[in-house]
Amino acid sequence: MLNFEKKGNGKETLVLLHGFMENLSIWNDMEPHLSEDFSLVKIDLPGHGQSEIIAEVQTMELMAEEVKKVLDDQNLNKVHLLGHSMGGYVSLAFAEKYPDSLKSLTLFFSTYFPDDAEKKEQRIKSYRIIKDAFAHYARAGVPNLFNPNEKDILEGKTETALETALSTNNLGALASAKGMVERTDKRHILENLDAKILILAGKHDNAVKTGVMIRNLPDRTNIKSYILDCGHNGHWEKPAICAAVINTELLHNLPKHLVF
Repeated sequence: MLNFEKKGNGKETLVLLHGFMENLSIWNDMEPHLSEDFSLVKIDLPGHGQSEIIAEVQTMELMAEEVKKVLDDQNLNKVHLLGHSMGGYVSLAFAEKYPDSLKSLTLFFSTYFPDDAEKKEQRIKSYRIIKDAFAHYARAGVPNLFNPNEKDILEGKTETALETALSTNNLGALASAKGMVERTDKRHILENLDAKILILAGKHDNAVKTGVMIRNLPDRTNIKSYILDCGHNGHWEKPAICAAVINTELLHNLPKHLVF
């Protein structure tokens, strides 16, 4: 079973899934700002943190099944599921497989679009580097995921992100990269899921085409989106604001589209 941590005794369960080359520690900055009405379940996805690699190609569907095993083990039937980046892809796969298990789905600096041809080619080319020169791969990529306009302010956060990436099993990262290439378009999930859907996106996100994603959201009353003045890592760049949106939106209600 996947490694996980439980925190709090709130009446609502919020399950947190990290992204590629991350682990459950990424929520440390945001956690103090999250409402005590949440019980938190923070999970290390396969091949990340203290969770073992489960396959040579870790598809999003396969990882979603492992997440479901954790929830079943803890007798958690209706949860709020939030995923950052790759964790968002896993969350979409979870929503497709187990829609009745969700109270809400939050795409946290993530997207429902699959990789386009250029992105797939980049990922495939990265396989060898991830396997043979992982430290170089992490050092080259991680800094680009932060708001370029706040490099000085975010220097410490960037170092934390890099340390987290370097602690990842390179073969776990490789298996996940192969799984991400296989992703399909998941817009139909947003079109059909009855649970509340929340989107947090970054104005300066180099990993997600924020504008295109927001413009193509289905026009449904259960979907709300928020664009923040940050890059790909809102949990490190704007933890208090991200938590405030999550608290208010998942526990209360806000207008449909806001920009922070």
